[in-house]
Amino acid sequence: MPTDPVRYIRVKTEGVPFAPATRAYGNIAILGVANPPASPPADFVQPNVPRLIVDPGVARSVAAGPLGDAVATALIQEPGPSQVWAVRLTDATTTSLDAAFAKVATMDVQLVAIAGTALANTAAAGSPPVPTQAIVKLAEHVSAPMGDGLERMGVAMLHKGDADPAVVTGKLVTERMVYVAHKSDEDVAAAVAGTIAGYEPHVSLLLKKVKVATESFGAEDLIKINGSESTYGGGPQGQGVNWLVDPPLIPGAGVYLGEGYTGDSGPGAKKYIDMVRTVDDITFRLKAQLIASIGNLRISRAGLRGLVAEMETVLEPLRRAEVIDSYEIVVPILALLDKPQPTPTEEELIRKARTERAAEAMVRVVYAGAIHRINITLNFQ
Repeated sequence: MPTDPVRYIRVKTEGVPFAPATRAYGNIAILGVANPPASPPADFVQPNVPRLIVDPGVARSVAAGPLGDAVATALIQEPGPSQVWAVRLTDATTTSLDAAFAKVATMDVQLVAIAGTALANTAAAGSPPVPTQAIVKLAEHVSAPMGDGLERMGVAMLHKGDADPAVVTGKLVTERMVYVAHKSDEDVAAAVAGTIAGYEPHVSLLLKKVKVATESFGAEDLIKINGSESTYGGGPQGQGVNWLVDPPLIPGAGVYLGEGYTGDSGPGAKKYIDMVRTVDDITFRLKAQLIASIGNLRISRAGLRGLVAEMETVLEPLRRAEVIDSYEIVVPILALLDKPQPTPTEEELIRKARTERAAEAMVRVVYAGAIHRINITLNFQ
C-alpha cells in the first residue's frame, strides 16, 4: 500500500530549467591568401567560405601559403585556441578584404588576424606614416559596433625589426587592437592571437609564452617601443605596442609576450588586453542571464529585487573567484518603490517607468588588475 494514500495537491514538473547562453573566448578567424597548387585537393579552402581547421598539417594542405602557415602557427600555441577558422581571400585587394570581413562579422570569434600582413610605414622618408591599409581595415572591423556576443579584438604585427610605435596612428589607435613588435620571420600576429585565445579573459597576457622563433630587442629599442619607466614607483609606460622577449629571470629559453597592451594607451582607455576581454565577457554574461527576465519580471518591489538577484548570480561567482574585487547594483526605481511616502515627482517617475515598461539598473564593478611591475628597495644595515 502507498505510504501516503491521500494527496490533496499533485504537481508534475516538466521542462528544463533556464540555462544562460555561454560565450566562447578562444575562437580565432584568420584571413589570408592561399595559393592553390596546380591540382588543388577537393577540400581546398574556397574564397570567403570559413573553414574550421584543427590540425596544423591540414592547414598547410588545404590553405597552402600565408593563410595555412598562419593557421598552423596559431594552432601550435600552448595553451591554444578553441577554434581557428581560415577565411581565404580572393586576392590581396581591399575589396576582397571587405567581402571577407562582412562574412567574419557574423561569426562567433573573439580574435581576428590577417595572415602574413605586417603594419609598416609605407610613406616616403620624412613623410607622415601611412599604415598598411589591410591593418586599417582590420582595426575598422573590430572597432565597429557588433551584435551581442560578437565583440572581438584584432591582432597585428609590426614589420620585422620595426621598433617605432608612431606607425600606430589614426584609426589604428583603438583598445580593440593588439600590436606586436618582433624580429621574426614567422607570422607573429597569428602566434600571439593563438596565445591570447588560450587564456581566460581576465588573465593578464604579460609574460605568457609564445611559440615562435625571434630575436630579442635591445634596451634602446625597448625604450622606443615602451617609453621610459621611472626607476622607483613608476608603472608601465606603454605606447600601445607590445614586444617579444626572452627574460633572463625565467629558467630555460623561451619567447614571451613583453606586455599586454591594447592599441590605445591614452587617458581613460582600456590599456590592457585582459580589461577589454573581461568587460566583453561580463557584459555578455549579464545579458544572457537577464534575457529570461524580459517579459516576465514586473516593475514592482518583488520583480526588481528578482532582477538584482539575477545579476548577483553572475557577479558573485566572479567575485569569489577573484576575477573582480567587488560590485554594486543600484536600481533607482526600486529605491523609490521602497520609500514609504514618495514625493509627487518620485511617483511620476514610478508611473513613467511602468508606462514605458523600462527599468534602469546601474552596475559598478571593481576589477583588480594583475601585478605588472614590482619595485623593491633593499636596505643593508
